[in-house]
Amino acid sequence: MDLQKVERVYTSYAGVYDAIFGKVFHEGRESAIRNLNVQPDERILEVGVGTGIALPMYPRHCQIVAIDFSEGMLEIAKKRLAEHRMDHVTLHRMDAGAMEFQDDSFDTVVAAYVVTAVPDYRKVVSEMIRVCRPGGRIIMLNHFSNENKVVAAVEKVLSPLTKHLGWRTDLSLNTVLEDTDLHVARKQNVNPLRFWSLVECVNLKNGTEVPHKNGSVHHNGTTVYTHSAPALSAGPTNEEALA
Repeated sequence: MDLQKVERVYTSYAGVYDAIFGKVFHEGRESAIRNLNVQPDERILEVGVGTGIALPMYPRHCQIVAIDFSEGMLEIAKKRLAEHRMDHVTLHRMDAGAMEFQDDSFDTVVAAYVVTAVPDYRKVVSEMIRVCRPGGRIIMLNHFSNENKVVAAVEKVLSPLTKHLGWRTDLSLNTVLEDTDLHVARKQNVNPLRFWSLVECVNLKNGTEVPHKNGSVHHNGTTVYTHSAPALSAGPTNEEALA
């Protein structure tokens, strides 16, 4: 997969994406956002925002920056922002493998159904780690190859075919996390048939320790981490970002 082909594929999906994939993937998105326990003024980056279908699920007391490379997807997301009057959200057309944000810009990075739909997952994961502050959270919601060897073999055979549809089926979570500074804090299976995984990671870059002493554990098992990174620099409006 190359970036331009991915853009063409997902722009072609834009008009029907919510109708086809919205309900199928709704449980995963809802679980991811519900378990975030978003704090006031928390800075969240949503990578691969698509049509913005998940944006209304976030509380309004946080700051959301959302990126996608598909112009068609972003056009629908822009209409959704206006419809729901989401002034706390800013949209950017941007390559997730070469983000234009400064280091440590966000407290939390969310990537739903992204890692297996990009040309180079290593670049995307590396960029998510870079723009997320030390001790921050990186949430990946994705299908990863099955641990069952028989199922994994089938997924490997199917992957060349699904790449033409815009994603791959042969990428394992261990491969994604290999040689990174990410520590898995929580993992659960979601969506129909539980073929998708919701993985919450802590960003341990720059020698950060696992923050079991720096976070407070809530009754649902989710740890909330303190916000210590510098504030985001003032960015462009939605109109400027998408111009």
